Amino acid sequence: MAKSSFTQVFGICIFIFAITWIVFGQTIHDEFVNFDDDTYVYENGIVQQGLTKEGVVAAFTHAQAFNWHPVTTISHMLDCQLFGLGAGKHHLTNVLLQSVTAVLLFLVLREMTGAMWPSAFVAAVFAIHPLRVESVAWVSERKDVLSGLFFMLTLGAYVRYAREARSPGRYLLVLILFALGLMAKPMLVTVPFILLLLDYWPLKRFPATARAGFSIPRQLVLEKIPLLLMSAAVGVVVYLVQEKARQSAETITFPMRIGNALMAYVTYAGELFYPVKLAVLYPFPAAGYPAYEIAGAGLLLVGISAAVFRWREKRPYLVVGWLWYVVMLLPVIGIIQVGAQARADRYTYLPEIGLCLALAWAAREWTLKRPEQQAALGAAGAVIVLVLIPISRAQAAFWHDSEKLWEHALACTTNNAVAEGNLANQFFKQAQFDEAIEHANRAIEIDPKFAAAHNCLGYALFQKGQTDGAIGHFQEALKIRPDFAEAHNNLGMVLWRTGKLGEAIDEFETAIKIQPELFNAQNNLGAALVQKGEPEAAIAHYEVAIKLSPDFVGAENNYAWVLASCTNAAVRNGTKAVELARRANQTADSKNMIVLRTLAAAYAEAGRFSEAIDSALQALQLAKAQNSTTWINAIQAEIGLYQNKQPFRADGKTP
Repeated sequence: MAKSSFTQVFGICIFIFAITWIVFGQTIHDEFVNFDDDTYVYENGIVQQGLTKEGVVAAFTHAQAFNWHPVTTISHMLDCQLFGLGAGKHHLTNVLLQSVTAVLLFLVLREMTGAMWPSAFVAAVFAIHPLRVESVAWVSERKDVLSGLFFMLTLGAYVRYAREARSPGRYLLVLILFALGLMAKPMLVTVPFILLLLDYWPLKRFPATARAGFSIPRQLVLEKIPLLLMSAAVGVVVYLVQEKARQSAETITFPMRIGNALMAYVTYAGELFYPVKLAVLYPFPAAGYPAYEIAGAGLLLVGISAAVFRWREKRPYLVVGWLWYVVMLLPVIGIIQVGAQARADRYTYLPEIGLCLALAWAAREWTLKRPEQQAALGAAGAVIVLVLIPISRAQAAFWHDSEKLWEHALACTTNNAVAEGNLANQFFKQAQFDEAIEHANRAIEIDPKFAAAHNCLGYALFQKGQTDGAIGHFQEALKIRPDFAEAHNNLGMVLWRTGKLGEAIDEFETAIKIQPELFNAQNNLGAALVQKGEPEAAIAHYEVAIKLSPDFVGAENNYAWVLASCTNAAVRNGTKAVELARRANQTADSKNMIVLRTLAAAYAEAGRFSEAIDSALQALQLAKAQNSTTWINAIQAEIGLYQNKQPFRADGKTP
């Protein structure tokens, strides 16, 4: 590469990297959102433990939210290992991956075509288009940016294999990179076909006679068989793990899915040029689309396909770019419906590279015949990129937190039960129970079979003291989804608080049977067993809860309390109680009255009475600030014991 060429290439790489950070750098200040981030990261006990042998095995053998992407799951584990649960660093990883992937796209396109500026334009649009926001700003879409990285590496390795000596070692590298990409996101199952398209153009591995008839040489097909077998194997795995998700969409008929698929193809292409009202979830229209719209979309797609095939010899980039778009979208276009969404911005992440490629090379050919227009075209490309930056930055800002995200979704869509339900959940977490009830009711009005909304409404009603209403909605949620572990756990909590200890234990045990990694249920079952008088049995569940969620203050506190206060000497362990209670207190930043009380009891059991008194006095101060007579009296009585060098005994039960 000449020095001037190297300088240009390096400068373009820096430019692509810079604009990616201008758009997405703000996300390092974002929070996790309450849409899959909990399942994949911040409430996933296995992921929270970081890189462990058990976790890596689980990544390959267990599904995550009806998906199988072990490499992505391991990347989340690595983030937790390095950064803990600081959301900003998890976002940072996504931005880094997007930056590198966009630069690699530029380098691979340039290597394949020899055209620098069209390659730079495609890569720049890919890097920052508003449709990319969902893939980059959403921690759970790590699978997009990670699979994109391996996709670019696969293309680069394939170009080297195809253009240089086709050695087994180079082909093996293609297989390895492709396998990693599939395990990051199985949507890459269409990559063997994309490689065939690249064989046609720009690699020009088709003989002239085959190019004219668009017939595929046998050798090129045989070359893709190992890749196709890998795609088929992963496709079977994904089909099996998504069975329940497909069942949830059974009410969407096959004709409705076909109509939606045609509309989605046209909508995605339109949003490339006019990216407005982009939302995290677009609900499937209850009655489908009007027949005339579906027919119009179908005719448009057929017309474009006919045109690009007609021009395939003179303008091969058109048919390659168009088929790249059409084929890469097939796994997620909705023929096999998974979930309630009509479409999703994230699905365009790699497919729309094909459309950009076709348009960029068409513009290049136009200017080759009109050299005087090259400067104008370059300026137009620069303007497009510069205009996209503020639009994408504004779109990325909606992903700062759950409340902003779902309020924006409601502003962009109608009858969006999922957005209403998730906004209800967010208000519940913020202890805004009236708002949570309002949005959960709206979600249920839109979709009476929305089990998660019934669960959220039940919990909010419980917090408002409406026990009967809470139980009714938990039961309704379980009628809709009998395997809804969280609803079983929540119903158990309400039953326990209303004095139905035996029924509560049954619900906790059912929740754990369905979802053993549900650490809240493990902790609740432990606490219920303590109240039943079975502290030894409770300890096993506390240990599981802490293993699943190492920073789970509630489980550490409860476990320490049993070890410090149980009347059974065989159960008590002052040293371990102090260790657990100190860790819980550190996590709680010495601001939790109950944890400080437990720490005092643990110190007393360990014979460290002066420290017990100090901790109890801190707890007493917080109890007085809360004006809680019950806790004030209890803690004062315990301080009297510690002053007399006596530990506290209560069978592990709290007042």
